[in-house]
Amino acid sequence: MALFCRKLTIILCCALGTGCSNLGYYAHSISGQAKILAKRQPISELLEDPQTPAALTARLDTIIRIRDFASHTLVLPDNGSYRSYAELNRRYAIWNVFATPELAIEPVKWCFPIAGCVSYRGYFSDDRANHFAEKLRDQNHDVYVAGVAAYSTLGWFEDPVLNTILDRPEPDIAGLIFHELAHQKLYVKDDTSFNESFATAVELEGIRRWLQHIGASGDYTGYMQRKQRRQDFVEFLMGYRHRLREVYDSPATDEQKRGAKARLFSELKSNYRQLRDRWGGYGGYDRWFAQDLNNAHLASIGAYHRYVPAFQALLKKLNGDLPAFYREAGKLGTLPPEQRELALNALGGHHTGGGSGP
Repeated sequence: MALFCRKLTIILCCALGTGCSNLGYYAHSISGQAKILAKRQPISELLEDPQTPAALTARLDTIIRIRDFASHTLVLPDNGSYRSYAELNRRYAIWNVFATPELAIEPVKWCFPIAGCVSYRGYFSDDRANHFAEKLRDQNHDVYVAGVAAYSTLGWFEDPVLNTILDRPEPDIAGLIFHELAHQKLYVKDDTSFNESFATAVELEGIRRWLQHIGASGDYTGYMQRKQRRQDFVEFLMGYRHRLREVYDSPATDEQKRGAKARLFSELKSNYRQLRDRWGGYGGYDRWFAQDLNNAHLASIGAYHRYVPAFQALLKKLNGDLPAFYREAGKLGTLPPEQRELALNALGGHHTGGGSGP
């Protein structure tokens, strides 16, 4: 508890240096984080408690085995993260607010102590998120409020497993834990593509080894199918984001740009049906496309996995030796950005999703 209080004090002191206009937001963020941490219960105690519902016991037992596997086999941080459980009694952990100007695709950015500048503003309350979103709409911004089931404090606190992820397939839960622990293992400031690519490579290899460990290697196909659909979704939207940027950067009048914007969003929704057909009728993204889409929806989508093939190639080159892989990845992270990009591009490889083993 003393360490927890010291960390919150550091964050509050940083917040005090950013001006009074942000103090209400920082107070909300600190309070929201503190409430989640206060709800933590050790999974080991819940497993021993006969009052714990049987379904929850079974799920938490699997999660603690995944967590042990992460540290003992994948050599990821062995700490208190994901060894406790928090019931939030809500569907999402946080709500992120994204915004863009009416005729621009680049997101508005907000800068925070410690985290730096990001293209969203997170809230622990949907009411607060929607209230802030309305203020942005009044300023003629395109706005999107997205519920998020899980997030990471990057090792600042011992993050719990949340009820918001329990209904996911087992490989997806394992992947989330491996991914977030990978961020704790290696995180390079101001290089989202590097960080997300590294964590995704660890996630994919971790899932492959976990499913092999429990004798369920066949489930990897289904997991990769879900990952591929997500990648298809991102690439589909990135194409329209590029086309919208060309419209907004053109010498056309604002009225002409608004007309082109409306036509492109109409076309996007229409062409989604073709993507759905390609997936054999899978409708997991139907609700997303049923929204009244705008620039902010597209600005919320990031293509951050460009270096996954490079990291997979590095792991293969090292014969699947994870400690050696982490060391070499760490060396890449210390390079100046330009040299880092050149080194990653030189690794090459192609994204198979199959990991380094047989």
